[in-house]
Amino acid sequence: MASIWLDRKKAFTSDPFEAGTTYDTVVAGAGLTGLVTALLLARAGQKVLVVEARYPGAVTTGNTTAKVSLLQGTFLSRLARQYSPQQVQAYVDGNREGQAWLLRYLDEQGVAYQRRDAYTYATSAQGTEKLREEASASTTAGLDVEYVRDAGLPFAVHGAVRLADQAQIHPMQVLDALTADIRSRGGAVVGGVRLRDVTGSSPSAVKTDKGTVRADRVVLATGIPVLDRGLYFAKLQPSRSYAAAVELPEGQEPPPGMYISVEQPTHSLRDVETDGRRLLLVGGHGHHVGRTASEKAHLDGLLDWTRQHFPGAVTTHTWSAQDYLPTNLMPFFGKLPRGRGHIYFGTGYNKWGMTNAVAASLDIAADILGGNLPWAQTIHRRVTSPAGALSAVALNAGVAAKLATGWGPLAAEGLATEGGKVLKRDKERPSATPLADPVPAEGTGAVYRDGTRPVAVSTVDGTTCRLSAVCTHLGGILHWNDSERSWDCPLHGSRFSSDGTLLEGPATRNLPQAGKD
Repeated sequence: MASIWLDRKKAFTSDPFEAGTTYDTVVAGAGLTGLVTALLLARAGQKVLVVEARYPGAVTTGNTTAKVSLLQGTFLSRLARQYSPQQVQAYVDGNREGQAWLLRYLDEQGVAYQRRDAYTYATSAQGTEKLREEASASTTAGLDVEYVRDAGLPFAVHGAVRLADQAQIHPMQVLDALTADIRSRGGAVVGGVRLRDVTGSSPSAVKTDKGTVRADRVVLATGIPVLDRGLYFAKLQPSRSYAAAVELPEGQEPPPGMYISVEQPTHSLRDVETDGRRLLLVGGHGHHVGRTASEKAHLDGLLDWTRQHFPGAVTTHTWSAQDYLPTNLMPFFGKLPRGRGHIYFGTGYNKWGMTNAVAASLDIAADILGGNLPWAQTIHRRVTSPAGALSAVALNAGVAAKLATGWGPLAAEGLATEGGKVLKRDKERPSATPLADPVPAEGTGAVYRDGTRPVAVSTVDGTTCRLSAVCTHLGGILHWNDSERSWDCPLHGSRFSSDGTLLEGPATRNLPQAGKD
């Protein structure tokens, strides 16, 4: 399930990793946040190292819908319900500066992008109320939006909010340009190296799975911080959503703008040109990571909606992506609490990372280099609203419930489960006696109890793997993802391949084989 952006022949070539070397700044994560931050610091003459567990764009940036828009669904009206006009304005100002910096940079580098009008649309009378609220919040924040009846879609809508002259990009072409630019300024971008910990005062010991380097400062650009010092895993909801690229029948063209629906499940649309073809990219149908009976059902729902609204569409690519949604809505970036003033981070972009990532990078680099961005200082001074506090309570109550329901049945008696359903109950066996190892069918996985241990077993491409079913982050019981064929943690969104290799999330270690944890 490679995204249309990652489906390409060009392979990443890593710089060498040299343990024992000292840098001005080490950046963990080679998505948009990490590479923009690294470039800004390299431009200022810093010696910079970027370490990436896999390769640039492997996680969120390479799986995004890649809209560079200041109209972001109904997000501004949601912000306005919780924050003062000054805070909402600061958010827009930061996104505006992030958008301007990125498009200016692409112009300088000769990287292609497309200008498109952005639309938030409603397909119901109830949805139009949300549209008008969003139009009001956007206008108050200085965005030149208009309410329109016709959004240029091939199906009926009740109305839309339009913001002209936004942009869409090919995210991997952007990362390619940033990587080359960083290297041209003496920086290094290394793949296959995972950050494990940061210890000591400046210069800190930056510990990775390939050895230790030292740095005056460290930037965590890992989607969600992989150091738990700020407890951001308790302030963020990990969300998985789905996307597909489809080819329309001959003579049909994708709609002319970029779109996102008010109604749930969300439907996001844009066009993309590849190999001389203009395809339609459709996204949405998100859910909390690890908390659904079937991920495949969400993807199937998206594809069914696409076929219904674009008859004859032929699917060329399907994929999914992970985002982190802050309980208080506003993104987090800047200095990491309890990071002794030399660890920085960015997270919680609410699925609008193309502008928020660059805004976070601009603030982090300004702080490191002695600058000051007024909009960023306003965001840093925010106070969590009662609604945001209640969202955090609800999120973490759900985490506690998952801990209880995850361990409870397994500890009580021998159970095998798949997609949350009991597959096998063995009351004849003593509680300490292991069950016979199940061998799941191809492409499936199950969690069962072996003595006192939850065990995750799956069969993928003919190979059956038996692993600890306990997430290496904070001990959540893992859930089999039937779409990605991965083990997903319902607590804080860590994900592992069928053989236990860590894919993403706040965890920093692979799953051990069953019985070796």
